[in-house]
Amino acid sequence: MSANTVLFDFTIDPSRIGDDSLRADAVKLIRSELERIFSDLKFTYDMHTVDGYFVILSENKILITIRFYNQGLITINIEYYLEDAEESKLNFDNIRAMEILIHNKLNSIRSKYLPPIKRGAVIDVYLTSTDERIIEYDIDKILFEERSEYQKIQIVHSKTLGNMLILDELQNIADVDLIYTETLMQRGIENYKGKEICILGGGDGALLYELLKEEPKYVVMLEIDELVMQACNKYMNSICGDVLEKRKGDNYEIIVGDCMDYMKRFIQQERKFDYVFGDLTDIPISETPTGEIWDFIRSILEHSFKILKPDGKFLTHGNGSSCPESLRMYEDQLKLLKPPVKFTTAKAFVPSFMEEWVFYQVSLA
Repeated sequence: MSANTVLFDFTIDPSRIGDDSLRADAVKLIRSELERIFSDLKFTYDMHTVDGYFVILSENKILITIRFYNQGLITINIEYYLEDAEESKLNFDNIRAMEILIHNKLNSIRSKYLPPIKRGAVIDVYLTSTDERIIEYDIDKILFEERSEYQKIQIVHSKTLGNMLILDELQNIADVDLIYTETLMQRGIENYKGKEICILGGGDGALLYELLKEEPKYVVMLEIDELVMQACNKYMNSICGDVLEKRKGDNYEIIVGDCMDYMKRFIQQERKFDYVFGDLTDIPISETPTGEIWDFIRSILEHSFKILKPDGKFLTHGNGSSCPESLRMYEDQLKLLKPPVKFTTAKAFVPSFMEEWVFYQVSLA
């Protein structure tokens, strides 16, 4: 069940909107084409607006709004509610046919239609990219949905991407995203054999699972959200194996707690690591590097280098390549660290993100 919205845009000569007679002809043409599908269409309301003209047509449970903008743009929004077993009058073929027919009748300069946008459905198929573009996923099942003390946790199933972990409405990782983990850990470039490693976050277990294949001396993972690990252990075994089930092995342990508290403890104990992974929050999308999340990122960087060996490395994920301003602000924060550091970056297209992602490798200069 969902409310469905189909959107059409048409561009015509602006003079045809400013002239009452020509605009009335355009309304008549549009209505005649809509009536090919909606036979009982009624003229419900119209009004002049500051920027043009507005019309409402209706048929039973269907509401159609037509907006004329003085600049030459006409928008048509068709809204209707559809039950799960109910067949829509608007399928791909007749939506496309309607756009072509109205385009031709109006002799429009350009036209565009969008397939039905589904709102209020039990399964939300929309997530956003880093730069806030809407992406529609082929999600067909909700496998897990609960809210922990820290965040909303969902695991859903996608027909093409497999199971996907979503935290606070943001896509985190899916069955097909091995490239994300391999790029984060720089597999084939970094040598983890016999090394001591600290993972900050990493509740999905993917990074720990892949690192253990590299024969490290010891890995400690610090994750604050127990519920994330329980959910991933049950539904994301393809990426985490059984590490979230066992929680401790000969060369690893998972500690449930605040990573900041444990890093402070490691500093007091003078415990050092060859690698520290920041598998926590993404770089924020903001105008300035201020606020709680930026303060947290700076604190993570400062504490990480206090528990790293002199030749150690801090590796982390950044954000999408489409957000260069935020990435530049993060790099500016790196340049402020004392003692000074140097960094490199790597990029990978992450299937479930549907975009290119940037990763950082940071070490003492």
